[in-house]
Amino acid sequence: MTTAHAELARSRSDFLELPRELRLDSPNVGDGASLWRIARDSKVLDLNSSYSYLLWCRDFAGTSVVARDMSGQAVGFVTGYLRPGAPDTLLIWQVAVDESLRGQGVAGALLDGLSARVAERFGLASLETTITPGNEASERLFHSYADRHGASVTREVLFKPGHFPEGGEHSPEVLHRIAPLAF
Repeated sequence: MTTAHAELARSRSDFLELPRELRLDSPNVGDGASLWRIARDSKVLDLNSSYSYLLWCRDFAGTSVVARDMSGQAVGFVTGYLRPGAPDTLLIWQVAVDESLRGQGVAGALLDGLSARVAERFGLASLETTITPGNEASERLFHSYADRHGASVTREVLFKPGHFPEGGEHSPEVLHRIAPLAF
């Protein structure tokens, strides 16, 4: 075992874990309505159509994750996909947790679990997400993730307000790139 491998093994023990009453799972079509509800209730995410959450659960289940409670209900999720032009980059689309579970590390544990699973299955060198200015919770989540994984964060505006059909009503989307990742 090399020093880098030993450090990685040690760092994996620093990954966040879900509270005992929750388990990590892949989403399925039956979770689409719950994901839509959790996103709606977050009051900070751009709410997509209910249809898009159903498709996401069907087509991107391998690069997304849900937290399930003891009854099997999805109570948190991370949706993502591997970028076609950069297949070793996982783009995180949305992260949301049921209001009753916020502040308990669920989102961070979902990110850690998903990225480890994607790295094992597909390989993973970087993680990207977009965050609107002022979304401090997302900033903390992704910067904490970078710290746990020994990676750097770079930022650049990916989409300006003028790119959106609603123009100045939409905040810019700032791309946060977290790299290098080693699993």
